[in-house]
Amino acid sequence: MPRLPIVDALLRYKEENNSYFAMPGHKCGKAYEQTDEGRLFLSNMIDFDVTEVDGMDNFHNPEGIIKEAQKELSNYYQSKKSYFLVNGSTSGNMIMIFSVFNEHDKIIVERNCHRSVYNSIVLRKLKPIYIRNKISESYDAPFSIDKEHLFSVMEKNKDAKGILLTYPNYYGLCSDLEEIIEKAREYKMKVLIDSAHGAHFGVSEELPVNAVSLGADMVVHSAHKTLPSLTQTSFLHLNCEELIEKVDYFTSVFSTTSPSYLFMASLDYSRYYLQKYGTEAYENLIKLSDEYREKINRIGIFHVIGEMDINKEFSNEESYCSRVKIDKSRYIINLPRGYSGHALSEYLKTQNIQAEMSDHRNVILLFATSNTRNDFEKLYGALKRCNVSLIKDDHTIPVDCPIPMMKVMPWEAIELKKERCMVEDALDKICGQAIVPYPPGIPLVMPGELISQEVGKIINYYIENNVTLLGIEEGMITVLKK
Repeated sequence: MPRLPIVDALLRYKEENNSYFAMPGHKCGKAYEQTDEGRLFLSNMIDFDVTEVDGMDNFHNPEGIIKEAQKELSNYYQSKKSYFLVNGSTSGNMIMIFSVFNEHDKIIVERNCHRSVYNSIVLRKLKPIYIRNKISESYDAPFSIDKEHLFSVMEKNKDAKGILLTYPNYYGLCSDLEEIIEKAREYKMKVLIDSAHGAHFGVSEELPVNAVSLGADMVVHSAHKTLPSLTQTSFLHLNCEELIEKVDYFTSVFSTTSPSYLFMASLDYSRYYLQKYGTEAYENLIKLSDEYREKINRIGIFHVIGEMDINKEFSNEESYCSRVKIDKSRYIINLPRGYSGHALSEYLKTQNIQAEMSDHRNVILLFATSNTRNDFEKLYGALKRCNVSLIKDDHTIPVDCPIPMMKVMPWEAIELKKERCMVEDALDKICGQAIVPYPPGIPLVMPGELISQEVGKIINYYIENNVTLLGIEEGMITVLKK
């Protein structure tokens, strides 16, 4: 008999009726039920799935409604020009990199950037110069950029054409981007920002400032992550007029020739929602978030990390920027050592609460304005009655890892012949495939980098503790043939 595995699975998931603290930002359609305009969109959704027929517009040469909608987007975010992306922020990161860099250029890039950035570096044949993240010893999570290290790298690599940073990171933490952009201007470097999780920033003073407003040359927003937009939809904002021609070209190159009007309609609605309803809606959400943050923190074992926690830990370090901000529309629920974030996430799922992600000591929850008091009360109740003996875990996973020595450019490593071997046989060899513990997704070693004794120990530690390691299969590592 014919089967519908995906449809059946989605129907089963729908029946769970979860409180939804994960992307997409429309929260299984609930966001559209908040407004008259949203309900109109929801009721006509399937009818909006049309192609470039008469009365519509050409995505690759917009002269009508798409051009008008993108102009509204640009006006709202105060950019020189803004674009709808229907191939996700992956295409946005590729557009940024291909528009600014030529083959063999240097790019200064954050080590925990999205995989699309690494892939773009390979495709564009760039020389990456990696910068470290600041790892919290108290909470075992990547907090922000090591500012002193970044500025030192910039000074040593003045010939780099630009830098690419993540703002915020997956944990909702924001570096002092304004100061970084100011420093980059001194070296005439372009500043590209993967702000996938920050499309809602700036709508309220309770949230961090939007990267577009801070003057970054280009910014990508995954509208679908935090706004009422469909999965795979994003914005690209340009503040540098000299790049418009190139960005126009590469936007067309990295976009489908069959753009979804349903996607574009949801992007248009997301901007409209922020503009008309966003400020009041987000301020109400943050009040609710703050209220339940205090209640959860009083339970005892669970701690929702706040700005004071972050800045207190690094207050005596000049290398750390004291103006790190946190996205208040999400929680980082931290557990003491000896307890598992993964186990807590699994427990919450049994209580019909869907978290965004977990690591070995933290659970990340993403909120949207459609999350209600009932959702927060359900979360609080589940945490309060949690049998903490069931979420114990004595493993200590190393989060921080030194950046290995690069022996071969990443794009060269992809082209060279490879072989597979066990971890102990891979030591002092050159990596042929990225090895990335997920989460949090910060690579231990990248293609072209040396697998040192220290890196080998950390890899074995992850394997022994059953942490998902992308790039390793059955304990085997891909290395370059000598």
